[in-house]
Amino acid sequence: MPLPQPVRALFQRLEATTLIAIIVIAGSLWAFIGLAAEMVEGDLHAFDEAVLLSLRVPGDPSMPIGGPQLQVAMRDLTALGGVTALSLLVLVVLAFLVMLRRRASALLLLGAILGGQGLSHLTKVGFDRPRPDLVPHGVDVMTASFPSGHSMMSAITYLTLAVMLARTEQSLRVRVYFVAVAAVLAILIGVSRVYLGVHWPSDVLAGWSLGAAWALGVWLVARWLAQRGTIEPEKSAPGDPAPETGKT
Repeated sequence: MPLPQPVRALFQRLEATTLIAIIVIAGSLWAFIGLAAEMVEGDLHAFDEAVLLSLRVPGDPSMPIGGPQLQVAMRDLTALGGVTALSLLVLVVLAFLVMLRRRASALLLLGAILGGQGLSHLTKVGFDRPRPDLVPHGVDVMTASFPSGHSMMSAITYLTLAVMLARTEQSLRVRVYFVAVAAVLAILIGVSRVYLGVHWPSDVLAGWSLGAAWALGVWLVARWLAQRGTIEPEKSAPGDPAPETGKT
């Protein structure tokens, strides 16, 4: 069945990278909605328990695998997703963007992080899932469990920071490096939350899904605003077509 003409025209106007980004965002949101629905119905309980117990010494749920050194490392990693660490990092990058005279990009970054924090709070309050009680908690916690705030905000913050910094860099290799480091940090922080027993695995998966969708959405907004001249354009990588100047 052929696509309607308006739909075909829309696809022709969109760049391939934009289409891929939209598909990934849709997939991430679909994953979050699916996890939320399964969590509400209780269908994830067996999966969550199995993964959580696999990180404990067999026969002793109070003892994480790997010994004291790994426990210390996991606490260090989980701190990288806390409010203090993320706030300091955002302030450093905001100052860097202002020094580069990219004030509009700095404002977009600030709005994206604050908006993501608000979304994280609303989803936690809305679902109000209790924390795991299957194993002792390795760190203190105060809020609801679903989605994982550390996982979601680390994905939002590190990936958004990586995207905004990549826009200032001409080298494609450096751009990819920024995003790869951000993704690895978000993954490690999420794993640490499960290891420390303060989140069910499905909490972390939901946090990653929603956080990645938000960060990728910010990237699309940045591209759209740059095309309209509202924020500073990103630097072109070698081999990219030169921007149009309007001259003949």
